[in-house]
Amino acid sequence: MFESVQALIDEHRRVQEELSDPAVHADAARAKRVNRRYAELSRIVRAHEEWVAAGEDLEAARELAKEDDAFAEEVPALEEHLAQAQERLRRLLIPRDPDDARDVIMEIKAGEGGAESALFAADLLRMYMQYAASKGWKTELLERDESDLGGYKNVQVAIKGSSNDPAQGVWAHLKYEGGVHRVQRVPATESQGRIHTSTTGVLVFPEVDEPEEIHIDPNDLKIDVFRSSGPGGQSVNTTDSAVRITHVPTGIVVSMQNEKSQLQNREAGMRVLRARLLAKQQEELAAVAADARKSQIRGMDRSERIRTYNFPENRIADHRTGYKAYNLDQVMDGALEPVVQSCIEADEAERLASLGE
Repeated sequence: MFESVQALIDEHRRVQEELSDPAVHADAARAKRVNRRYAELSRIVRAHEEWVAAGEDLEAARELAKEDDAFAEEVPALEEHLAQAQERLRRLLIPRDPDDARDVIMEIKAGEGGAESALFAADLLRMYMQYAASKGWKTELLERDESDLGGYKNVQVAIKGSSNDPAQGVWAHLKYEGGVHRVQRVPATESQGRIHTSTTGVLVFPEVDEPEEIHIDPNDLKIDVFRSSGPGGQSVNTTDSAVRITHVPTGIVVSMQNEKSQLQNREAGMRVLRARLLAKQQEELAAVAADARKSQIRGMDRSERIRTYNFPENRIADHRTGYKAYNLDQVMDGALEPVVQSCIEADEAERLASLGE
């Protein structure tokens, strides 16, 4: 596996030279791609240097131990350090998801449970926005359809990262959140104190970096405008500012009414449409590729029940990784990182195993 390192070191040097070319920075899209690749390769180069240095230190200690027992005592610790450096490098050499550095568009939809499901959708939105803030990411509410009790029947949010390093990317962390989230608690609408089980769906799409990346023929679009409305159908706008965009070839429909401007709603709708088209394109490629990795952590089945939030027990459980903790109150306040890391580690372990097959 380590035979490929030298080629990556050589690529790192070429990319570093490319970054010194003013022409690269004159093209924002190209500069972003090159910077992302440089950040990814830099991690591998550093890990390789640490591995080589650890090996040299161990070799030197073994040589000196032949003459001085004091050096022999250092050998076990140096062997452990070398093993750790080797494992770090091995994990970095696992082929990454090419979308890891992308920003995301997340959609949270009420499911089974009526008003309680909509209320939990609002709780999930708050959890993700708090988590994003803890990571230094920016959030932008694109669309929301509020329920009568203050929850959300449907809400869409864009989450933008602050690093070129794919390992720190928004998609690298949030791609595992897609699926059905189950909540067990006493709803605010329950007068008898009985625990109810409801579900809320989450969809996560990698956002397209540049509009040109996904070609959309204007003739393939059917655009309707209408008046936006609030909870219960109450009109909140007296002009036709809401926009519904239908991509005729795929049947994908995107509706936006969050902004007061028809132009702003249309721009937001096109962002979501491009993200959905990119996701559809990737799913089709994965489906036809004979060697496509069948991830148990992030599958394409959006009906999969991935997590349970049990409020009476203050318990959070991820059904894919086996992660379980009794700090649900903290998780709902944005302390989601351990849950996400359990998914990342399980995914890495699966990819490592597949490389050995």
